[in-house]
Amino acid sequence: MFPRMLPRASLTLMVVMVLVLCLLITSFNIWTLSSMQAQHFTLFHSNPTGPQNIPSQSTAPTYLVYAKHPDSGYLKHVYNVLERDGYVRGDFNTSTNWDVMWSHDYPFKKIRDRMLKMKPGQRVNKFPGSGYITNKVNLATSGLKNVPQAFQLPKEKDLFLEYAKIHPNKMFVQKSNNHRGIQIEKISNLKLDAEGSFVQEFIDNPLLVDGYKFDIGLYVTLTSIDPLRVYVHDTDVLLRFCPTKYHPFDASDKDKYVVQDDYLPSWQVPSFTKYMGDTAGFSFKDTLNAYVTSLGKDPNEMWDQIYQTIVDVYRSQEDHFIRATSHYPHKEAFFEMVRFDFVIDDQLNVYLMEANMSPNLSSAHFAANALLYEQVVHSVLRLVGVVGRSVSAATPSKPEKDMQVSDKDVLVSPATCVTTECLDKSGCELEQCELCKKCLSREDVSNLRRAWLERRNQFATRRIFPHAVSMEQARSENKEQAELGDSNRKMAKWYKEKCLMDKTWCDN
Repeated sequence: MFPRMLPRASLTLMVVMVLVLCLLITSFNIWTLSSMQAQHFTLFHSNPTGPQNIPSQSTAPTYLVYAKHPDSGYLKHVYNVLERDGYVRGDFNTSTNWDVMWSHDYPFKKIRDRMLKMKPGQRVNKFPGSGYITNKVNLATSGLKNVPQAFQLPKEKDLFLEYAKIHPNKMFVQKSNNHRGIQIEKISNLKLDAEGSFVQEFIDNPLLVDGYKFDIGLYVTLTSIDPLRVYVHDTDVLLRFCPTKYHPFDASDKDKYVVQDDYLPSWQVPSFTKYMGDTAGFSFKDTLNAYVTSLGKDPNEMWDQIYQTIVDVYRSQEDHFIRATSHYPHKEAFFEMVRFDFVIDDQLNVYLMEANMSPNLSSAHFAANALLYEQVVHSVLRLVGVVGRSVSAATPSKPEKDMQVSDKDVLVSPATCVTTECLDKSGCELEQCELCKKCLSREDVSNLRRAWLERRNQFATRRIFPHAVSMEQARSENKEQAELGDSNRKMAKWYKEKCLMDKTWCDN
């Protein structure tokens, strides 16, 4: 039996030896590949003057979030934009060396001390004093053009009753800062002695699409208050439709005239579906423009009214903003995106309904809105230099700042600034010399540098104040410019002079 088992034992030994040999060859191959990878990395990625500076989580730019329930999902699109640009989220309670704070809640009350201690280079997406434009009572009773007539209660109760008597066919709604819902009520049912509320005229002839009323939300960014600079997200808007057709009108059915969270999405409105479906794929704004054009009307007239109304709102509260911002050491730290909501009537007149300090950026209701929200956030953060930065340091050195924009880049009017009058000791007393280098203060230069960078970072935004300047306008006298305050006048003049020097700075 033993001789018969010998071949079988030899065969087993041979199999074992083959397996061992295979393991040795595999190990050798792995070692060889690892060595080649290390050589490749050293050859193509090493720093020839020293050890490689590999960004780590500790050196990456940091963002904080000031909000209630920040991890519930409603700010995920903000996080997406920041983290795609390399930001890491810091701990709000312990982090001090952060770069940007996304504040969903107004930070200048509960964490005011923290705002006062901000370091140079840190940024916050809120402006001190923004409540002056987002407060519903203040905005509605501002008396501005394109804001429906409103009366503050109970202070203007008698004025309202007199107005209602003169206009018996008008309908009114009652609103307050703390109550989002509205409903048309008979005058006898209005609470005319309610503190902190107002009654406002209801626009009863809205432009309808397939019988549905809608509103238009524009995303507006304030980057500077003194001088004032205001931008809108130019490539798209938010359109929201009431879920029930407007006619036959019934004041008790709010779904006919109030846009709420469960609004009807634009792509489900038949006349818009053909533009917004997968085949055509147009944006909200392009779809609305196409529809208005199909009615034989010019959508540009509507947008011009909207932009001017937004500018009027900011300019009306400019002094309040300036005073509020003056309490903080770094006014360049602040920027703010607000959504302005408008209703359009059937004659294409525009009416501002409210301004939202922290507009909804959650796509939980409508997943298709995710792209719009991320584009808006990206445009805002790019405009103010928070994302897409060419310098990683939160507080760049002077050479790093000059690399992006230097004093020579912001200078204008060369022919004027070398005249005898401007070179004279008293030259800065002359208006034509005020933008010459010798006449610019340190703060002036800082403002112009930021304006220059904003221009280069505009991306999907449009500047609406100072107003756009064409070459033709730059060559002519501007009466409006003469009516501006000193800071805004110089800012508008600078854009005009930049246009004259370089046509790429002209807006039309």
